[in-house]
Amino acid sequence: MLAGLYVVALAAAVPRGAGGHGRGGNWSSAEARRFWGPTRTADTADGADGAASGVRRISGSARHFDGVPSVGVLFYAGEDMKDHHCTASVVHSPKGNLIVTAGHCGFSEGASFVPDYQQGAGAQPYGVWTVDRAFADPRRDDYGDGSDLDFAFATVRPDGRGRQIERVTGANRLVRTPGFTNLVTVIGYPSADSDPADQAVRCAALTARLAGHNQLKMRCDGFTSGTSGSPWLLHFSEKAGTGDLVGVLGGLNGGGPDGDDADRVSYSPVNDDEIFKLYLDAINGREPRR
Repeated sequence: MLAGLYVVALAAAVPRGAGGHGRGGNWSSAEARRFWGPTRTADTADGADGAASGVRRISGSARHFDGVPSVGVLFYAGEDMKDHHCTASVVHSPKGNLIVTAGHCGFSEGASFVPDYQQGAGAQPYGVWTVDRAFADPRRDDYGDGSDLDFAFATVRPDGRGRQIERVTGANRLVRTPGFTNLVTVIGYPSADSDPADQAVRCAALTARLAGHNQLKMRCDGFTSGTSGSPWLLHFSEKAGTGDLVGVLGGLNGGGPDGDDADRVSYSPVNDDEIFKLYLDAINGREPRR
């Protein structure tokens, strides 16, 4: 009942289209809390989706597919697009210009985002978007407690027609991780060196807690080099190609264990207060200080 009321309230408060265009000034923490709304437990809905469509069944192995507009690759201008180094996704924001990835991916000068990347295409279906500014938690590290902060946001510049990216691709909704056990859809782009198909992969996986860390883990073959930053989505809609983002592939050791399980097990930091603090920094254009 509360979830239904929240959807109605959100629809009234947030303009349709580019994720909240027309809001003036900076967002406050109070506005942000209203925007995020109450935490939803997704166990029942996820189970229903899986039973009804068959798409959400736990697969244990990633499969290639055509991709979705809200997820794509990061690469550096001047390089062959085959050299994409991480995955990122569009996340809903007031200006409609925000992407999220893993903190260890970094954004050097000339970084660009290609949504729904298609290998060998003469023109990418949703264009190439220049990264404007990146936001990462300064306490992030590959190990220890700092690995729980392995997420980053970046703003991208409008396209040649003045449109913000969210109007073109749609966006996932950043939400709190409801718990350690979730049935998620994970979408990523392995590097061409790791997977010669150079194509998007997806997997439906059941998450659990990574012992000793505020992180999720999943077991699914195929999330190799290049998939850092892949969104972990609840309530994924096949029609819209979006869902509720509860994590991004990253965390301890860059997002997975060493050894034989390196390509079979992946991690994600939990979405808690820290990622929402960084989100507020990003949408307000503030340098993160902790």
